[in-house]
Amino acid sequence: MSTGTRPITVAILAMGGQGGGVLSDWIVDLAEHNGYLAQATSVPGVAQRTGATIYYLEMFPEADAKQRGRDPVLALMPMEGDVDVVIAAELMEAGRAISRGMVTSDRTSLIASTHRDYAIGEKMALGDGLLDHTRVIEAGEEAARHFVYFDMAALAESEGSVISSVLFGALAGAKALPFPRKAYEDAIRRSGIGVEASLKAFSASYDKACKGSEQPVSGKGEVGHYVPPQGNAVQKHHPAVAALLDRVRRLPSSVQDLAVEGVRRQIDYQDPEYAGLYLDRLESVSQLDRRYGGEAHGYELSRETARYLALWMAYEDTIRVADLKTRSTRFQRFRNEVQAKDDQVVHVTEFMHPRVEEICDTLPAVLGQWILDTGWVRGLIGRFTTKGRLMRTSTALGFSILFVTARLRRWRRGTLRYRAEQARIDEWLAHVHDLVPVDYSLALEVVRCQRLVKGYGDTFERGLRSLQLILAELKQIKHCEQPAAIVDRLREAALADEGGDNLRRELAKLKKDSSAGPAAISPEGLAHV
Repeated sequence: MSTGTRPITVAILAMGGQGGGVLSDWIVDLAEHNGYLAQATSVPGVAQRTGATIYYLEMFPEADAKQRGRDPVLALMPMEGDVDVVIAAELMEAGRAISRGMVTSDRTSLIASTHRDYAIGEKMALGDGLLDHTRVIEAGEEAARHFVYFDMAALAESEGSVISSVLFGALAGAKALPFPRKAYEDAIRRSGIGVEASLKAFSASYDKACKGSEQPVSGKGEVGHYVPPQGNAVQKHHPAVAALLDRVRRLPSSVQDLAVEGVRRQIDYQDPEYAGLYLDRLESVSQLDRRYGGEAHGYELSRETARYLALWMAYEDTIRVADLKTRSTRFQRFRNEVQAKDDQVVHVTEFMHPRVEEICDTLPAVLGQWILDTGWVRGLIGRFTTKGRLMRTSTALGFSILFVTARLRRWRRGTLRYRAEQARIDEWLAHVHDLVPVDYSLALEVVRCQRLVKGYGDTFERGLRSLQLILAELKQIKHCEQPAAIVDRLREAALADEGGDNLRRELAKLKKDSSAGPAAISPEGLAHV
């Protein structure tokens, strides 16, 4: 980095709400109060939360400009291979900077937070759509001259500040600019806003950056794997809960951790009796697992059933959604996220769009089915559900509507949705029971197909439809070569796109290949998924 012959160039990549503008202002103030001419520009994004914004700064020594007798010409945008410092407020923003050529091994100091704000594409994926952040770390270490990275969002939260102050501290600790620590702190003081908290976070980040970076806690390969709770997962204060835990202890030891979490979820969702139904179903599978070689497989069938059965039985109906939206912990989380003070009011506005189906699912089974089957009644209700509505649930009226809906939990067993879901769960488990004596691996893949069933509304309907299509083909698939691999490929095809086009193509190919005989179908035949 040269301070005499060319400007110092700094690129900041941040999303809306991460304080990129504040950080840019601090750096400009830092430069101008230490004998530099500085220029800052920004190009905002247009996606959710204003998307990613690139703030670009160039600074040039004022003494050099006077010696030349003219002001320098400073650029408005970063150029590939010509950036001295890149600051990324989120890990994938660092990855984008690397891919754009902003980071070079001969010049660039890269400073990045390792936390993730998941992109819309990652959140919308039906399966595991998370990008592998370990590859960004590896690319940064290879591409940058100096790479400082740690979870700056967590540090900001622990210090009661915002990530911009932590990024500023990491910049100072990395010695990426020719200014002393005190100059950075003076820039924060001159801003006059949140000075004490910012300085505290700055100091912690500065020390951490000086010590060096640390590897993220977990990589993509660990996503979705169960982490056993620390200490007593469920307290035995209630006799019914104690009885449930005694039943859990009779399961294989490798299954008990997931079973405890399953019991906890069902009690939270409904009541101890519903958790008992969960264990009834799990025990029936576990018995088959013991009988047909489960010990040699580490009782994997029982473990996966414990996991996916717990998820399905706690399906997200309108009662569940209302319950989750009215919990005090949710409102407290909102207050923490915006760092609201005790005397400040935080308003929460929800987007609600219940369809006729969701309304009928919440009604008593007979009434709900009658409305769905009666065209004029369904059409009349549909007129009021064609558009979504905004509801401020932080007001007495908005909160009361959701609160009353959540209290319908005691009558959930009589609803149309409850009747339908229990029938679907029993059908799914019946396939598992039939397959275990014949093909353990195939039964295991059928259990894992529950991954397709998630969410509510259209998302739920699409996933359920994919599951039913796969189950409908089991009679044919189980006579093929390596049927478990075929079901695995069909499931992955279903998770690949929302519309189900990949799954339909694979099913069509399956039927075409089956006409040539069972041996014609193989995993290789599905390799193009």
